[in-house]
Amino acid sequence: MCVAPMIDWTDRHCRYFHRQLSRRARLYTEMITTGALLHGDVGRHLRFDASEHPVALQLGGSEPADLAACARLGEQWGYDEVNLNCGCPSERVQRGAFGACLMAEPRLVADCVKAMRDALQNPERVPVTVKHRVGIDRVESYDFVRDFVGAVAEAGCTTFVVHARNAWLKGLSPKENREIPPLRYEFVHRLKRDFPALAVVINGGLTSDAQVQEHLQGVASPQDATAPIVGEQVPLDGVMVGREAYHNPWWLASWDRLYFGEPGPAQSREDVEARMVDYMVRVQAEEGLGWYGIARHMLGLRHGLPGARRWRQVWSDHRLKAEDPRHVMALAHGAADIAQSAVA
Repeated sequence: MCVAPMIDWTDRHCRYFHRQLSRRARLYTEMITTGALLHGDVGRHLRFDASEHPVALQLGGSEPADLAACARLGEQWGYDEVNLNCGCPSERVQRGAFGACLMAEPRLVADCVKAMRDALQNPERVPVTVKHRVGIDRVESYDFVRDFVGAVAEAGCTTFVVHARNAWLKGLSPKENREIPPLRYEFVHRLKRDFPALAVVINGGLTSDAQVQEHLQGVASPQDATAPIVGEQVPLDGVMVGREAYHNPWWLASWDRLYFGEPGPAQSREDVEARMVDYMVRVQAEEGLGWYGIARHMLGLRHGLPGARRWRQVWSDHRLKAEDPRHVMALAHGAADIAQSAVA
């Protein structure tokens, strides 16, 4: 069970929040470009709390030597995995000649993976993995993604995280690229069937435990008409959840029990919120950072509960930035209680 790398979202504060909900879910950084690490503030990009383990560093780039240097940095900073982004379709990323457009150059991706693995002191402890799409533009042939995976696997990559949609490189925004190209879950299952020795993790449009179980167990459940799985299903090795984990984070609180057979760390939503407030106080004291940029990641914590909208409004009120976060929490609870009483 993994939480997807999401630009502007899965920063270290978001990952700390998610770790309060699940000890076992694998967390990913935002995509960090090789240029940002080689020419920028390494500590700002790579710093993370020890509680975040297991945590993976996702890199964006296409120069084998640069990626090798950044993979080495990731290992030195203590990351548990280094992941190469071959799935982002944004025009800005394309101008850098990386992301989803790399799927058209599987030999280059293989060279990048080999260079990254060779740069690591212990590539078995810190595996190099690849996140990619099932195709680019309107190429909807399974052979395309099969050949891509086969070529990259030859370079030593044994784990592939597959977003089960094509990436349209022209004409769609990144948001539309997450919604308009049809989901092709069957391609991901075929990859596992054709490459049984590889670990195959599925990503894209997953919002429920029923869907997760279907992919992990290879047992059909009532199909979502938008993404029928055609042909034989086989158990996959993992599931990566993106926006649902961000907008409805309380879902993560059940993952340790359901998928790892052990109790999770979250006793209640209020317990998680209180721990996040303690974290805000600590970060403010140690780094001088205010609570506002941390609180934005937990605004979905009360998703679906009465009074959730008023609770969110208080935590996102920029006029309260100078207040102690413990006071803001009390205000948020009071507003939620009033709203809940009005509904009752």
